[in-house]
Amino acid sequence: MKPDEAKYYHKIDAVVVGAGLAGLRAALEIAKNGHQVAVVTKVYPTRSHSGGAQGGIAAALANSAEDSLELHMYDTIKGSDYLGDQNVIELFVNEAIKTVYEYEHMGVPFSRTEDGRINQRPFGGHSSPRACFSADITGHVLLHTLYEQCVKYNVHFYSEFQVFSLLIKDNVSRGVVAWDIREGGLHIFHSKTVLLATGGYGRAFKITSNSHANTGDSLALILENGLPLEDMEFVQFHPTGLYKHGILLSEAARGEGAYILNSDGERFMKKYASDKMELAPRDVVSRAEQTEINEGRGINGEGYVYLDMRHLGEKKIMERLPQVWELALNYLKVNGIKEPVPIQPTAHYSMGGIPANINTEVIKDAKGTVVKGLYTAGEASCLSLHGANRLGTNSLQDASTFGRIAGKNISKFLVENGYEALPSNPLDVAKAKISSLIDGIGGERHSKIREELQENMTKYVGVFRNEQDMLKLLKIIKQLQERYKNVTIDDKGSVYNLDLFEAYEVGNLLSFSEIIVEGAIARKESRGAHYRTGFPKRDDENWLKHTLAWKTEDGIKLDHSKKPIIFMDRFPPQERKY
Repeated sequence: MKPDEAKYYHKIDAVVVGAGLAGLRAALEIAKNGHQVAVVTKVYPTRSHSGGAQGGIAAALANSAEDSLELHMYDTIKGSDYLGDQNVIELFVNEAIKTVYEYEHMGVPFSRTEDGRINQRPFGGHSSPRACFSADITGHVLLHTLYEQCVKYNVHFYSEFQVFSLLIKDNVSRGVVAWDIREGGLHIFHSKTVLLATGGYGRAFKITSNSHANTGDSLALILENGLPLEDMEFVQFHPTGLYKHGILLSEAARGEGAYILNSDGERFMKKYASDKMELAPRDVVSRAEQTEINEGRGINGEGYVYLDMRHLGEKKIMERLPQVWELALNYLKVNGIKEPVPIQPTAHYSMGGIPANINTEVIKDAKGTVVKGLYTAGEASCLSLHGANRLGTNSLQDASTFGRIAGKNISKFLVENGYEALPSNPLDVAKAKISSLIDGIGGERHSKIREELQENMTKYVGVFRNEQDMLKLLKIIKQLQERYKNVTIDDKGSVYNLDLFEAYEVGNLLSFSEIIVEGAIARKESRGAHYRTGFPKRDDENWLKHTLAWKTEDGIKLDHSKKPIIFMDRFPPQERKY
């Protein structure tokens, strides 16, 4: 098929897939440099999951005299359990201050100190208050401000478009193919560059803080193009998810001084992190909570503990934590001003993702071979900034800073390179995916497969993991993958066919979930968010290394031997204590 024969054909310098902070910040940078950029997103931009981030964005602004860039770097390295690449972390902390002041100049309404500076609150794993915040809606105000700036600079938005295929040929990215959810029809976006910024994949789990859109679509697209994913076994569980719902109650609550209590009314974190208490890193607090629950000290013998904000007082709660209070009231009918709130660990963040170098270029192997014109940023990426565990407020900073860096590098690429020819028959892959679902004749329902996947992922590869359970889960996933081949959908139409898109998302979840489990089985140690009950210690001698994983005809191929972790002499691995 020739491009001029396509009903919907767009030729544009750059395509950004995803409209969260990483995607919008990159698009803004590209547009400000005078290039044409299209943001292709399956949700309206201001509905992107970045808007759900509550607590803050990290930067060592030195409101506190003892804070420094070096300390932010050390905290991030320690938080990563020494799996983070330290050259990436060094760049990150140095650029973080610039990112925050850029936001301020764009008009972000940060909360202020009495003398007018950007206010900063404590957060888990940080040695000093460095979470710059706007009450507990920080992600919301950042996202809306960026969207306004993108509109100002004439970024082209294709909202409610689902990407079905990447156009990659001879190791060169040439664009994407996407379906218009509202009006129907496949669109070819022929571009010099593509940035993948589709966020996380928490919807692989039943109990998750992630929005329904977070199904890891770009990760599945990477796998089907013969490219690897990195460190997928590292999934962070946030300790303060609303009981049974998983909806996030911001770490800002603990930053402002809230307690976590067991059935005895005890602040049990003193047993697990006597120095940091409730402000230990998320992996530490989640394991502590789950241990209390497993040992029978959950509230009323159930699977939850309490987040207690009562001592903070109504004024502080309504000024600093209004959304936390509202969520507890709306979903659990609990008034956090007067009552403790039931919480449990919830699948929250993916440290692993699409492997990329420090310039945000996607790489295809352990040698760092670049896929020309293909970039990634934000939670979908793995640079590896966060290593085995991310510190709170580093994610908004990650998406913003590396979104900007991606935009700068893409702008330079656009000046130096022209358009590559599209592959022959560019619509074939997308058409085949759609046809397999619309024309399916089996009796399987995608909703049932999704529910079984989510329930078993939460049950068998959660806060604590063991080999027997994970082998059982791997077998379940393979069975679900076979059943998925016989999925039938009822809606055969082309306009707002949510039946089709939800079925497609389930296929994506099944694609990379297998790699999470395979990687977790292979890594016989405990590091960061990955905790093996049979191997409770960190093993630097054998496992201080990244995981690359490919999906092949013979199954999942793992490589731990060739992608080294980048260290600096001043931050050698040491025991991680809080």
